[in-house]
Amino acid sequence: MQIETLPGVGAEITGVDLKNLTDAEFDAIRQAYADQGVIFFRDQDLTEDDHIAFAERWAPINVNRFFAAHPDYPQIAMVAKEKEQKDNIGGGWHTDHSYDVEPAMGSILVARELPERGGDTMFASMYRAYETLDDAMKKEIEDLHAVHSAKHIFGSSGQTYYNTTDAGGNRIGNAAAADVLADVTHPVVITHPLSGKKALYVNPAFTVKIVGKTDEQSAALLSRLYAHAMDKAHAYRFQWQLGSVAFWDNRSTWHWAMNDYHGHRRIMHRITLEGCALN
Repeated sequence: MQIETLPGVGAEITGVDLKNLTDAEFDAIRQAYADQGVIFFRDQDLTEDDHIAFAERWAPINVNRFFAAHPDYPQIAMVAKEKEQKDNIGGGWHTDHSYDVEPAMGSILVARELPERGGDTMFASMYRAYETLDDAMKKEIEDLHAVHSAKHIFGSSGQTYYNTTDAGGNRIGNAAAADVLADVTHPVVITHPLSGKKALYVNPAFTVKIVGKTDEQSAALLSRLYAHAMDKAHAYRFQWQLGSVAFWDNRSTWHWAMNDYHGHRRIMHRITLEGCALN
């Protein structure tokens, strides 16, 4: 097994079969996952049952309340876009499940059907985003908390993603659950539960406010943090192939699914893993 660190964020792991991992291989993969934030595999041949078995080796599965489920495997969320559809899922910088009291540990995405070109996924390191802040900014945010919400994305009221895209009601649903989901707060800077490293923990999709700031102050600070985190030096663009698997840590990375394959079908299977409270 070889582990190659990638520029910006992540590592590609080759020479391994995810269906038949030894304990030593699994331990090395777990360390790479903790240290790098996202790990990629090529040339895998995972059935849905294999995908589930690999996921369950890490943590209990979180069945997403908003995504359409695989018709035969409810543990697997469908991240799909058909030829005639305009909007994709995940088309903007975000991290999954930050709106939960205990945000999801991570997600394992398996490519099932890909367009001839396009459909890459961008990832960004929130370890590096934090580490490269200047000392004054680190001091400014070290004790701050932020509010995270799902309502403006998955809810039924106003200009939500559910209401304004062709994903709503088919690929994304259950707006009633978002409407009653209480907003949560998390530290702006967390100590990662696996690596012990500090990471920036706000994101443009689900973070709505800094606690204790006016709306104007909050928006200005978040804009500065987002602009810094979006630096290309923190990012890596992953090009999918059939047999590719990406496993990202929601606590230390952002991701962004590119929507540049209109008129073509892209089908991905995603399993999300339960996480823990963040400090």
